[in-house]
Amino acid sequence: MANSGLNERMEEMEAAAVAQVLAGDRDAFRVLVDAHSRSIFNLAYRMTGNQQDADEVVQETFLRAYKNLDRFEGKSKFSTWVYRIAVNRCLDMLEKKKINGDYTISDDPDPEENTVQVASTDAGPERQLLSRETNEKIATAMKLLTPTERIAFTLRHMEGQSIEEISKTLKVKENAAKNTIFRAVKKLRYNLEPLVATR
Repeated sequence: MANSGLNERMEEMEAAAVAQVLAGDRDAFRVLVDAHSRSIFNLAYRMTGNQQDADEVVQETFLRAYKNLDRFEGKSKFSTWVYRIAVNRCLDMLEKKKINGDYTISDDPDPEENTVQVASTDAGPERQLLSRETNEKIATAMKLLTPTERIAFTLRHMEGQSIEEISKTLKVKENAAKNTIFRAVKKLRYNLEPLVATR
């Protein structure tokens, strides 16, 4: 219940910030950037596999959101709307990289952004090496998913979004969103089975 109240307050605050920006107060947009830049970076990082691309997605997302804010009708939450923009930017970037043949996974991921943390705070070199190898294998497995599967999986299992929110972001029915997540989990389990078996 407390969480529900917090979400409602957040939505009210965002709606107020949108209204202020549309009324000419450009500084109010900072409230929206502060509220969502971290989660959009996390999504973009997991989608693109490197920090530079993720930073670019965040910048493009908020630039586009600012320019098109008058198109935000308030029928969905601002977070759903801005996530949709971020997802489209990620897909565009992945498509462009695929065409250019220069898609790579960063070999120096930010430890805070890793999807699996193996190393403990007092981990020795062997444990840290295991952590890096694990994260590289997970990143490679994520790359084998389709872009839509990767987005759906990331939103559900890494960002904790509901099926309803994911279906709105992807503009698909809830059943389709659920099936996409299921397929992603199945593929990841299959590709990470050797890793799980050795741990």
